Amino acid sequence: MNTTPSLRAASAHPDPWGNRALGRPRFAPTNALLASRLNERSPLIAVHRGSGAGSIAENTAEAVKAALAQGADIVEIDVIASTDGDYFLFHNGYEAMHFGMDGDIRELSTAQMEELEYAWQSKADPPYGLARLDDVLRTFPGTILNIDRSWWYWETLLDHLATFGITDQLLLKAPVEEEALALLAAHPEPFPFLPIVKTPEELEQVLAMESVNTVAVELLAQSPSNPFADPECIRSLRERGIAVYLNALNLSNRVPLFCGWDDETSVLSHPDEGWGRLIALGADIVQTDWPALLRDYRDIG
Repeated sequence: MNTTPSLRAASAHPDPWGNRALGRPRFAPTNALLASRLNERSPLIAVHRGSGAGSIAENTAEAVKAALAQGADIVEIDVIASTDGDYFLFHNGYEAMHFGMDGDIRELSTAQMEELEYAWQSKADPPYGLARLDDVLRTFPGTILNIDRSWWYWETLLDHLATFGITDQLLLKAPVEEEALALLAAHPEPFPFLPIVKTPEELEQVLAMESVNTVAVELLAQSPSNPFADPECIRSLRERGIAVYLNALNLSNRVPLFCGWDDETSVLSHPDEGWGRLIALGADIVQTDWPALLRDYRDIG
């Protein structure tokens, strides 16, 4: 039976990660950085697209730096590729909002992408435009980067990422799709993997893949009646060495990512009713757009 976690004091996780193994034993060297962070504090705070606020645009090096200043343990970034095969940070679908442009940014050449300037920073010196993925990967040593929306490019991107020698800092996110999983399984570099899981069947499918270095799972559940909202499910995953990543974001489509225990509930009502429920359930990582508030709730209460 599902049991909605009770409201809790913010100062303690109900079941800290402790010294549990993370992932499969043969991938331990690659997973050591994330494992050490899980042992230091719980839950870890993952910041959505970095902290884009004021004059700082999301999915930029500045946004990553701002997220770290606000308590991020992990920073999520989105990746696109130009028609020339160069990689930049951006979430396609937001072209009109950020650049006042119609169409899909992924249809632009590198030169065209480099000409773009964020609308509220026009005529900045130097121009404030798209960040190159390579620059961000080199700029933040020791920072765990959750790379999202990149699976379309894995046929070439995985080789590119491997050249940086920072595999332990990367956490690749993707839905449970055959093509993406096959590319990841066949690659010699054991990239830490974070599947986005919608059903118990998807969960077992990805955990059965011995050659994929699955270290955490993002569970989606629209209501507390979902089996993923059962504390026993969370305990079982953690006993198998899989960290649990729960999403507190409020997206524009308004579909709850995890039971409505989200950022808006936490900020506009009370954090006990949002973040507190995620933590009480056993979340090892919580993704948010409000890292400083979540940090204070976690650390101070």
